[in-house]
Amino acid sequence: MLRNKQALLPYLLLVAALAGGLLWHESENVPGLGKSVVTGQADVGGPFKLIDQTGKTVTDADYRGRYMLIYFGYSFCPDVCPTTLAVMAQALDKLGGDARRVTPVFITIDPERDTSQVLADYMKAFGPSFVGLTGSVDAIKDVEKKYRVYAVKKPLEKGAYGMDHSSVLYLMGPNGKLISFYDEAISPDQLAKELRQKI
Repeated sequence: MLRNKQALLPYLLLVAALAGGLLWHESENVPGLGKSVVTGQADVGGPFKLIDQTGKTVTDADYRGRYMLIYFGYSFCPDVCPTTLAVMAQALDKLGGDARRVTPVFITIDPERDTSQVLADYMKAFGPSFVGLTGSVDAIKDVEKKYRVYAVKKPLEKGAYGMDHSSVLYLMGPNGKLISFYDEAISPDQLAKELRQKI
């Protein structure tokens, strides 16, 4: 949840990276224009090895050839996570048969509580195509770093805790590379329109 400036920072850095040259780039001269055109790809995403809601170990390579729509959150989240997952589900419904090309993926930022069984129950609320991924604390920290995700445990009363976290949807291509990203304010109609244009 983007509740403070610290949580907003990774999102702003992601926007800056995508808008300003994309972390690495190459330039080439366009004949007749005398200008350099900057092309490149944002350094967001990368290899992972996690556990899905069935208890099976999966890697990013298991999703090659398919688009992934990825969201990081946690099942105990009271508001933004279920709302955003519902937006994903509604947008995919609007795609009809084209939705088969997209795997909706929920990666927990709270592996201590979000076991495979917890995620199996949680994913049922959003549809049979949803994949829930968890793993060791180190594995989750690694994938958070690769996707520029902000996630911090916040103590609550009586020993409980919540999670402050960035809230971004990542559209990854069949080659595992970032195509685009969206914040949680996007509507199902807007997301469906974006997906139709990009998949």
